[in-house]
Amino acid sequence: MTRLFQLLILSGILISLSFSRHYPIDGYKNTGIARLYRLHKQLLDSVENRRIPVGAYKNLADIKLNLLSRKTDSTQTLLSPDAEFEKNINRLFPGSGYSATVLDMSNPDSLKYAAYRENIGYQPGSVGKLAVLNALFTELGKLCPDSWDARTALLKNKRVTARYWGTGDHHTIPVYDIENDKLTRRTVRSSDEFSLYEWIDHMVSVSNNGAASIVWREALLMSAFGDKYATLQDDEAENYFKEMPRDSLTTMAINLVNDPLRDLGITEDEWRLGSLFTRPAGKYIGRKGGSIGTPVGLMKFLVKLEQGKVVDEESSLEMKRLLYLTDRRIRYAHSSRLDSAAVYFKSGSFYKCDREKDPNCGDYAGNVFNYMNSVIIVEQPNNKKYMVCLMTNVLNKNSAGAHMYLASKIDKVINKD
Repeated sequence: MTRLFQLLILSGILISLSFSRHYPIDGYKNTGIARLYRLHKQLLDSVENRRIPVGAYKNLADIKLNLLSRKTDSTQTLLSPDAEFEKNINRLFPGSGYSATVLDMSNPDSLKYAAYRENIGYQPGSVGKLAVLNALFTELGKLCPDSWDARTALLKNKRVTARYWGTGDHHTIPVYDIENDKLTRRTVRSSDEFSLYEWIDHMVSVSNNGAASIVWREALLMSAFGDKYATLQDDEAENYFKEMPRDSLTTMAINLVNDPLRDLGITEDEWRLGSLFTRPAGKYIGRKGGSIGTPVGLMKFLVKLEQGKVVDEESSLEMKRLLYLTDRRIRYAHSSRLDSAAVYFKSGSFYKCDREKDPNCGDYAGNVFNYMNSVIIVEQPNNKKYMVCLMTNVLNKNSAGAHMYLASKIDKVINKD
């Protein structure tokens, strides 16, 4: 391990110790994500937060990987359909426009798997950000193969600015001023500077597209600069993009997020990304190959995550923690049957309206295409644990309600005993 990474670890420890006596929240102490500090302060001050259900208050130490005992088993072995379970699950889906995979892992030694039109391809939308998350942790593993502390220190202490990469998205991010106890929700500005951990949180928690492009950018820079990345300055990074041929950069960027998926046994037709998430980020990196996702490809990823095989066990656990919802729940996760459950969730949508065909075509109700996707791990207090990958393309209708309805129905099937 280099002297630089030793210093990063030390600085991270000092920062943690300076807050640990006064602010003992797990997430903030380990990551420095200001949003988590605000939540902890609300708890200490007994401030009611109606955005967050009971199941969102787990400690970091409570979050575990559920399939470690099946770590040596192949994905094909684990995703073997259970006829009766599949029959009960598949009767819930209306038909065309719906595809899903469901894995009940309440008993790891006796898994129950159901698949419904699982190989149909959909535009993955923001669910594709999981591939970016995977790419970043893959590059971290290459930078610091022998030290998990060095990896998390880099995530916590390395700060980068958005620049043009983070602009052009209407999704807001939470910007919390700890000293003045002030929360602002706004779009990303080119001057914004956050740690890698906070950019990841903006990408996953509120699904900000600009943050996703920034995280993708930083993974690419890690790959390009290696040990020099930790001290890399913004102007050095921009010069790199200016000097590299566009075709070469595009190929490198696309391979960066897709190759780790292939290493997990997920094929190109099951899940791939073909472009960054914001138009300004396309200044130096183009599109290639298109984006597609399938319920079986996404389920393979979740299975590998629960096995601790996405990069390694520590990375898999940290990625699962980053997916743990501590904000308001939407779409599939909004079902009241999940209020007491721990939920690890990523949702995505992508739609297009033909206004000549229907001037009243609304948001998330496209009449050309209307993709909505939900990827979720549910852990109920009664020890029922399961994963669902639901992808839909139902025209002229906001499918958020349909996803929530299916969430309740699937939970009832799994909890019928």
